[in-house]
Amino acid sequence: MLGIIKNAGHLVYRVWFYILVTVPILIFFPFLLLLTISEKTYPQFFWLARNLWARPILYGMGCFPKIVREQRMKKGKSYMLVANHTSMLDIMLMLVISSNPFVFVGKKELENLPIFGFFYKRVCIMVDRENVRSRTGVYRRAQRRLDQGLSICIFPEGGVPEEDIVLDKFKDGAFKMAIAHKIPVVPMTFLDNKKRFSFTFFSGGPGQIRAKVHEFFETGILSASDTSTLREEVRDVILKELTKQ
Repeated sequence: MLGIIKNAGHLVYRVWFYILVTVPILIFFPFLLLLTISEKTYPQFFWLARNLWARPILYGMGCFPKIVREQRMKKGKSYMLVANHTSMLDIMLMLVISSNPFVFVGKKELENLPIFGFFYKRVCIMVDRENVRSRTGVYRRAQRRLDQGLSICIFPEGGVPEEDIVLDKFKDGAFKMAIAHKIPVVPMTFLDNKKRFSFTFFSGGPGQIRAKVHEFFETGILSASDTSTLREEVRDVILKELTKQ
């Protein structure tokens, strides 16, 4: 009986999450639509998404961010933001952490999600990882966004790892891009998102969600041959933080 009650609670928690995701989009739909007509208004779209979508979701779920920063991003500067990926809350937490407008690079499949997917495909850089042309096109689209003064966010594991994997292997894309465009890499460790809202359906619950923004990795003097070294150094920083908990 206790198990049934517990699962019912998890079900309600899940449904509440999707309500919180959907309702702000419906309320602000005309404004969101207007702000996605042109890339020039993306900073305004980002502000709305950060303050009137991501924050209400996290606080509405009872997930209160605690962010520790070893270094702070400078206003108007572009960065490559990377973090471990374990939960749908990762998107909201990343938005809360960075006041510098950034664009997500994410899986093309997410455009199929109802309502959320409509705006996702309009503002994010989508990649079909099975398509070489799509992967190559990411660099061109990212360059355009960087030229506009934006940052880029990639979850370098390339997806959510299996339940028993603390941190999956990193793919090269984020680090190649950072080196090519000479922008700092900002590693972040998300410590509690998996506990609060994992991809296991009957799990999770409210509580603090901690994030640590680590010291940045500068790429100004690096070349393409340094990609694997940079990738592993960034991964080691995040893995060390995860395993010391």
